[in-house]
Amino acid sequence: MSKPITNHELDALLVEAGYDRAHAAFARQVNTLGRDRLGLDLRYDGASIYWWLRGRNPEPQILLLIAAVLSRRTGRRVQVVDLGFAGPDATLGVAYPRGVAEAVDVATRLWRYTVIRRSLALGMSVTEEASTRAGWSWLFDPDDRTVARAGDGRVTAADVDVLRTIQRQFFDLDRRHGGGYARTFVAEFLHREVAPLLNGSYTDAVGRELFAAAAELTAQLGFMAYDGGAMGLAQRAYVQALRLSKASGDRAFGAHVLANMATQAVFMGRAGEAVQLSSAAIGAARGAAPGVVARIQTAAASARANTGDGTGAYRALADAEAAMGRQPDNGPSWASYFSAAHHAGTAIRCFRDLGQPARALGYADTALAISAGGVRTEALHTALLATVHAEDGDLEQATSLGRTAVSLAERVRSHRVEDRIRTLLNALARHRSDPRADEVILRGEAVLAAGVA
Repeated sequence: MSKPITNHELDALLVEAGYDRAHAAFARQVNTLGRDRLGLDLRYDGASIYWWLRGRNPEPQILLLIAAVLSRRTGRRVQVVDLGFAGPDATLGVAYPRGVAEAVDVATRLWRYTVIRRSLALGMSVTEEASTRAGWSWLFDPDDRTVARAGDGRVTAADVDVLRTIQRQFFDLDRRHGGGYARTFVAEFLHREVAPLLNGSYTDAVGRELFAAAAELTAQLGFMAYDGGAMGLAQRAYVQALRLSKASGDRAFGAHVLANMATQAVFMGRAGEAVQLSSAAIGAARGAAPGVVARIQTAAASARANTGDGTGAYRALADAEAAMGRQPDNGPSWASYFSAAHHAGTAIRCFRDLGQPARALGYADTALAISAGGVRTEALHTALLATVHAEDGDLEQATSLGRTAVSLAERVRSHRVEDRIRTLLNALARHRSDPRADEVILRGEAVLAAGVA
């Protein structure tokens, strides 16, 4: 019995090029091009194509030959990322693009790769220092003088308005159901709908708005990937969202992306990197709307507390609270989600990290005053409070909140919620002789085993 095809992208391209029943002929074309272009003595045959379709990866220079043969045959540009092989795409999206054209090319290739090679995209690893390098490039590279483009199809302000409307819907899905629920929808939308617009024709003014909307959607993909545990994909999406925000000229949103990158770094245990990123965000957000400043200062507080810097964490929490106390200023829609509950949730985590449970629990009521639909945030905060109570010896409160946290976790697909539930169960493990603790542990383990959260 022959092995089933696993590289469906290459298979589809061979069908399109008319090579689906002529694998040997295709192999000969690759051999000939390799000889003519590179002076290579290649001996590929039909059996080689058989194994390429079933998971084997040619060398990088051969991938370029395959793409060239298929481009010539199909009459359109076929790129290496379209071929369905894993090898050369490990660094896709890691680097911060320099020019606007490169920013469009890299972002659209990353979106496409996330769609057509989903399992490989989700398995991408985090690259050391890529986030901080991108942050410094965003801060210090010169602004783009123009983003106007002459391409296929005219893009209007109405097209951008549609993107923003749909982005708000994705945001609502995320907060209600977790990043693991709608991440695929966002990637598909970016690939199918946003990429053609970026490659279209637009004025500088419309282009700036288009890049801003693309940045927000790409950052949404990054946050969903982070929440769903795909840390390498999240890092790449954030880097590209940062570059797209640079093209848009929206400095406040770029600072917001840096804060999200800092939050991811804290989750991964990279506190020093988180401090650098959040510090850069604070500097870039001077003069921004109070809601933006509050969110960024809250991220900085978490980073500082994670390093044991209590003074820095207290100052950042206070600065965030002061920003929230200012009059409403009609800030950007992408910052409207941030509330006193989010600030309180971070304060609890900070004081827990700093070994001050009493101060942490002082924020309990505010942390649970979450607006309708914020199911994931409620699950995160409830599990965190239950953990603090368990560590502080109040088993009654720990198990009461723990039962609620586990019930909420069943309603979302979130790696972060899973992590909070796991931390709670570890805190309750010391009380295993108590039936209240046993009940929560049993239910929590069932949720984690099912992979519901």
